[in-house]
Amino acid sequence: MDSFFALISRMRYIGRWGLMRSSIPENVQEHSHMVAVIAHALGVIRREVFGRECDPNALAAAALFHDAPEIITGDMPTPVKYHSGALTAAYKEVERGAAEKLVSMLPVELRGAYEPLISGDVGEENEQLVKAADRLSAYIKCIEERKAGNLEFLSAERQTLERIRSMGLPEAGYFIEHFIPAFELDLDGLGI
Repeated sequence: MDSFFALISRMRYIGRWGLMRSSIPENVQEHSHMVAVIAHALGVIRREVFGRECDPNALAAAALFHDAPEIITGDMPTPVKYHSGALTAAYKEVERGAAEKLVSMLPVELRGAYEPLISGDVGEENEQLVKAADRLSAYIKCIEERKAGNLEFLSAERQTLERIRSMGLPEAGYFIEHFIPAFELDLDGLGI
């Protein structure tokens, strides 16, 4: 019996933003879906707008699984995870072990296809775009919380936008310019 997919389905039970008072709860499964949607968009932007080779579908797949090790580790709050170099390195080692454990729960003949997705070893350029999508998803979450009247996320919103911009990715800049303003609108403002 292989329990990989049963465990993957449990991402919906892992809450995010554990140190923050959220008006709108978010779990790892919901977050991973949005990261996959944004990563796919960044790939399309890279290919169609900037004329660079990219496989948006591969990016979406990598993003779907980018937080899969959290099924075992739980969601470590960002301020804790990056508190010190030693703590960051130790947590990355725990994540590596969790990724290996998850992959071992697949039939041997499928492991090669899933190992790079679970470990995040999808190539430096793809890793950067998935990281940008992850941060854009967090930024959108902050906007949604602010719109709901929750001022708890104001600092996180500013810091997350700074981290996105510091990556220097034109695809992320394009996404911010063309798509982020719509997240400020209500349903009527979205034109449906």
